[in-house]
Amino acid sequence: MAGFHHIELWVADLSAAQAEWGWLLAELGFARESVWTEGESWAAGDAYLTFTTSPNLSTSVHDRRAPGVNHIAFSGGSRAGVDAIIAAAPDHGWRPLYQERYPHAGGPDHYAGWLENSAGVKAEIVADTP
Repeated sequence: MAGFHHIELWVADLSAAQAEWGWLLAELGFARESVWTEGESWAAGDAYLTFTTSPNLSTSVHDRRAPGVNHIAFSGGSRAGVDAIIAAAPDHGWRPLYQERYPHAGGPDHYAGWLENSAGVKAEIVADTP
């Protein structure tokens, strides 16, 4: 049995995470499954992503270049779908990365876009293989 059950991201700014992640996850076909005072969960199939805040955070700053998770990669559907998400992302708190090499920053056979949100968390949106 392979695959992820869920991913939980701790966030310092819950309202920014809800706006940024909520938009992106909805665009990618996730549905909001639950909401509580400190966070919310979004599901697609049997897997889900939760973002929540906690009084136990050791810092309010995320550093994707430190040991730990560098980014989360999502299936983005068609190339046109990836292009649409990358184009709309700045209006929703995400900054496109590697634009000078878009959409092949991951190599000539890899069609994807990379985004970074206001907290410095990076997401990769990957097109289906043609």
